[in-house]
Amino acid sequence: MGCSEFRTMRGPDLDDLAAFAAIARHRSFRKAAAERGVSASTLSQTLRDLEARLDLRLLNRTTRSVALTEAGARLLERLSPALSEIAGAVDQLHEERGVPAGLLRINAPEPAVGLVLAPMIGPFLAAYPKVELEIISETSFVDIVAGGFDAGVRWDESLAKDMVAVPLSGPQRYVVAAAPELIARVGMPKTPEDLLSRPCIRVRYPSGVRPPWEFERNGRMLKLEPRACFASTSLQAMMQAALDGAGFILTFEAYAAEHVAAGRLVTLLDDWQPPFPGPFLYYPSRRHAPGPLRAFIDFVKAWPRAKGLSR
Repeated sequence: MGCSEFRTMRGPDLDDLAAFAAIARHRSFRKAAAERGVSASTLSQTLRDLEARLDLRLLNRTTRSVALTEAGARLLERLSPALSEIAGAVDQLHEERGVPAGLLRINAPEPAVGLVLAPMIGPFLAAYPKVELEIISETSFVDIVAGGFDAGVRWDESLAKDMVAVPLSGPQRYVVAAAPELIARVGMPKTPEDLLSRPCIRVRYPSGVRPPWEFERNGRMLKLEPRACFASTSLQAMMQAALDGAGFILTFEAYAAEHVAAGRLVTLLDDWQPPFPGPFLYYPSRRHAPGPLRAFIDFVKAWPRAKGLSR
C-alpha cells in the first residue's frame, strides 16, 4: 500500500478534530485561527481535509457566516466533553508538578466582567504565570460544556441545579439614576409607576429582549416596562445618554457611583432597590475541574481577604 493510499484511508487525528471544535465554538475561521496560532487559510484547509476523510460536510460557510450542519452539531456534542477530558489529563500532569498551567476559558456577561472579574485578572495572572486566561463576554445563555468553556458566570436565578457555584463578590444593587437637568425638566418620580410617563434608557439584549425594570419594597414586587427613549446593548452608550440628560437609567450601583459622587447623576427610588447576591462562578459538578480552573477557584475564594473585603 502506497503512502498516498494510507493517508486517504486514515481517520482524522486529534489536532484536526480540535481545529473543527475551535471553528464551531467561534463560528469564525479568523477567531479560531487566532486561538490556535495558525492562519485562517491553513485552518480552512484542515477542515476541508477533515470533511473529505469523513465524507461529511460539518460546516456550512459563506463569506459572512459559519454554521454547523446537523452532522457537525452531532460531532461537536460528542467531541467537546472528550476534548475537555484530554485537556484535563494534560493539566493533571502539570498539577503533579505543582504548577497550574494551560488554557482557562470563562464565559461571563459584561457587567460581571467589568465590575467583578476585571480587577482580578492582573493579580491572578501574576500568581499563575503559566495559565492562559480567556474571558468571553456574552449576554445570552450558553452551554459552557458544548462551548468549550471551563466555567461560566451568572447570577443565582440563572444557575442550573447540576452546577457547582462559587460566589465571586458580595451583594450588589441596582439604582435608578438621572441627570439633575432631566429631573428639573420632567420632575422627580415619587413612585416606580411614575417612570412610565418619563423617558427611560433601557438595556436591549442581542436577542431583542428588553428585560423589565424590577422594584421591591416591604414585600411588594413590581415589574415595569417604561417607554424607552433609547435602548442599547452598549452599557457605555447608555451611561453617556443618561449623563447627557436623555432619560432615566436603571443600572448597577457601582456603574453610577462615580457620577453620583461628582453630582453628574442623582439616584431616586432607592428604597425600592434592595441588595441582591452578586454573581457566581459555575462549572459542571460531574466533571473533574482542571488545574487552571481550580487555581482560579482558590484565587476567587481568597480574593476578599486579599482586598480587605467581606462577603
